[in-house]
Amino acid sequence: MRMTNKIMQNNSLYNINNNKQLVDKLSTMMSTNKKITRPSDDPVIAVRALRLRSDVAQVAQYHEKNAEDAASWLKVTEDSLDTTTEVIRKMMEQATRAAGGKDLDCGNLEIIVTQLKSLRDEYYGIGNVDFAGRYIFTGFRTDTSLSYTEDTEEEFKIYEKLDMSAVDTLNYTSIGNLKGISKENYDPEAAENAAAGGTPLGGTAGGENENSVQNTGIYRIMLSYDNLKNNNPPASSLSVKYVTNTTTVPPQEADLFPAGTIENHSTTGNPNPYDYIQQNPTKAVLVPETGELLIGKKLYEDIFQGKAVPPLNPALTTDSQIRVSYEKNSWKKGDMRPQHYFECTKVDLADPTKNINYNWSKDKRTDPPTDYISMEGESQIIEYDVGYNQTIRINTVADEVFSMDMDRVIDDLDNALSKLKEIDTARTNLKHMMENMKEGEPGYEHIKETYAAADKAYTYIRDNMQKKFEKLISQVEGFQSYASVAITDNGTRSDRLDLIKNRLETQKTTFKTLQSANEDIDVTEVTVQLTSMDNSYNSALMATGKILKNSLMNYI
Repeated sequence: MRMTNKIMQNNSLYNINNNKQLVDKLSTMMSTNKKITRPSDDPVIAVRALRLRSDVAQVAQYHEKNAEDAASWLKVTEDSLDTTTEVIRKMMEQATRAAGGKDLDCGNLEIIVTQLKSLRDEYYGIGNVDFAGRYIFTGFRTDTSLSYTEDTEEEFKIYEKLDMSAVDTLNYTSIGNLKGISKENYDPEAAENAAAGGTPLGGTAGGENENSVQNTGIYRIMLSYDNLKNNNPPASSLSVKYVTNTTTVPPQEADLFPAGTIENHSTTGNPNPYDYIQQNPTKAVLVPETGELLIGKKLYEDIFQGKAVPPLNPALTTDSQIRVSYEKNSWKKGDMRPQHYFECTKVDLADPTKNINYNWSKDKRTDPPTDYISMEGESQIIEYDVGYNQTIRINTVADEVFSMDMDRVIDDLDNALSKLKEIDTARTNLKHMMENMKEGEPGYEHIKETYAAADKAYTYIRDNMQKKFEKLISQVEGFQSYASVAITDNGTRSDRLDLIKNRLETQKTTFKTLQSANEDIDVTEVTVQLTSMDNSYNSALMATGKILKNSLMNYI
C-alpha cells in the first residue's frame, strides 16, 4: 500500500479530532459534574437517573410539602384543643364554686352564669379557627364556619336522632301571682278582704299562700336548638317518631305520640306552658321559644311506662331510638350550623327543587334526593398522602369536640336564674312592704302569708338551681372527656407524623445518595483522565507537526 502525504494528513487529523472530542467530553463532565449530558451518552445511566429523580421528587413532595402542611394543620388543631381544655377548666371552676356555695345570692349567681355564658361563647368560637383559610373542625366543608358569625335568616328542616335518655325531668316551681308583685300592684288590705269574702288568694286580688306553691317534675325532651319556627299546628313542622324495626333499610318507624296530643304553646291560651302541661296531663306541648317538648304526666306514663291499656307503643323499649324533625328559620350569632351535626335540609321557599340536603344517609325515611355530602354513617375525615401508599388523618370533626349539649345546659341555667331573680324581687318587695307595716294593721297577716309563700318558692327554685349546678359539674366533666379524647387522638397522629417525617428524611438522603452515585462523576478520576488526555492531545499535535514537515520527496 502506498502512503501519500494526503493519507498521513487525514489519519493524523482523524486521530487528533477523536482525541479532542474525548478532551471536550471530559471537560464537560468536569464543568457539569455529571457523567452524561444527553441520554445517548449512556442509556442505562439515563434510565436509572429518570427513576431516581422521580423518587427524589416524590419524597421531597411528601417531606417538604405534604408532611409539613399536615404538621401545621395538626399543630393548629392542638393549640385550639388546648384552648378548649382551658375554657372547660374555667367552666368547671365556676360550676364548682356555684355548687359549693349554697348561700350565694342572686347577684353572685348572676355573675357566675354570665361568666359561664361567656365561656360557652368562647368554647364554640374556638370551632371557627381556620388554617390558611380552611376551617379545621368542619370536615369536608372547610369553607363553612362551624357557627354563625352574624344573625342570619335561612330555613332548615333538621332531623335529630335521640335515645331514651333524652326524655328528662325538669323541676318546676309554680309561683302563681307572685311574679312581678310590688307595692304598686299589690294591696294587702284589699287582698285580705277579698280572701275573707271567699275570693281565692291566687285570684285577681293578688297574693299566694304556702299551700299554693308546689314543686313538681315535668317530663320533657329538650331539642338541640331554641327559637324554632313557630308553626300552627305543630304537626306541620314537628314530627316525633320512634324506630320499630332496625333490621330494614330504611328502618321502620311509628309515631311516638297519638294523633292530636301535641299542641303549640302559642295556641294553648296559657302564657305559662309549664302550668298548662300540669293542668293537661294527657297532652304534649311544643315550646318553640325554648326548644322544649313538654310531656304531660299521664301521657308520659302511657307511652314510656306502658300504663295504657292496650299499650300505645308496644315496640317501644329502653333501647329505642327517637327521631324528631323540626324547622328553624332564624339564627343568632354563635348558633351552631346544623349541617355540621345533623341530617338536615336547607329549604328554598321560592323553589323547592333547589333544596340542599346535608348528611343524607341510607336510613332516610324517604327516597333521598341528590346528596350534597353523603355521610353514609362515616365521619368526614380528611387525609393527606405522606408516603408511598401511606396516609394520615389530619382533621378533628366538630362533633368529636364541641358538644351541642353545652349550649342547652347553659340556657337551662340562665332560664332558672331568671325565675330565681323574679321570685327574689317579689320576695324583697314583700319584705319591704311588711317592714313598713305594723303587726295587727289591716292586710298585715295577708302580706305575711304572701311573703311566706314567696320565701318558700324562693327556697324551692334556689334548691333546684343548686341541683343544676351540681349536675353541671358532671356534664362539664363529660365535655372535658370529649376534649381529652380529641387531644389524645390528635397527639397520636402528630407523633406518628413525626416518625413518618424522620423516615422520609432518611429516604430522601438515601435516594439522593443513589442519584449522586448514578449521575455524578468522580472528580479525582476525571481530573486525572482529563490531564492525561490533554497531555496526549498536545503531544499528538507536536508529533504530527514534525512528521508532516517532511513529504515523500524527502525519502526519495
